[in-house]
Amino acid sequence: MSELYRLIHAEKATYPIVLLCRVLKVARSSYYAWREGEAARCARQAADDALAQEITVLHIASRHTYGVPRIHAELRRLGRRVNRKRVARVMRERDIRGATRRRRRSLTRPDAKAKPAPDLIGRDSHAERPGTKLVGDITYLPTAEGWLYLACWLDLATREVVGYAMADHHRAELVVDALDMAHGRAHPEPGCVIHSDRGSEYTSTQFRHRIGELGLRHSCGRTGSCFDCEDDRVLLRAAA
Repeated sequence: MSELYRLIHAEKATYPIVLLCRVLKVARSSYYAWREGEAARCARQAADDALAQEITVLHIASRHTYGVPRIHAELRRLGRRVNRKRVARVMRERDIRGATRRRRRSLTRPDAKAKPAPDLIGRDSHAERPGTKLVGDITYLPTAEGWLYLACWLDLATREVVGYAMADHHRAELVVDALDMAHGRAHPEPGCVIHSDRGSEYTSTQFRHRIGELGLRHSCGRTGSCFDCEDDRVLLRAAA
């Protein structure tokens, strides 16, 4: 129906409105109501275009990462009072999207039958000298040949990765191999704390037996956290 109204509006200088409405079978009252609202519609469209331009500037400044919540917050911070739903609509209509953080897939699979070691670190992630506290974790890496799993051990005193191992699995032997490298390179003191999360690799008999053979002490934090007081990404960044 709007197309008919626009046609009448465009041809009204050539033909009488009465004739145009009769030929197109449109009520004159409906056409006049549409014409009165056209100015408001044009004003709203112009306002949306101006808002879209502001949103685009903020989105580019954020390196295309900001979504509706942050864009709305930035507009409010700049003194631009605008409804959040309107911001969402304008962004949706112009396909302006923020970056979404990919959810990290956890490798931790606790063994319900295994009794975890006590937590000997708690929230203290500092060590006065090397070879007294090592923390470990496993991450996964996409390669052309499929997923590979990386196990690392980090010395809390130096923040250096002292042992690592990589394989196409994350069974207990992976963390044992990484621990053997750490023992050969870092020469941890007798009774050195070996801290990890409660994944089945770390609560396995094979891993516990190897810790005992090396004269070290086993420590377990929460499931999915190799050490409670800091994010395990510290370990992974150091490994990279």
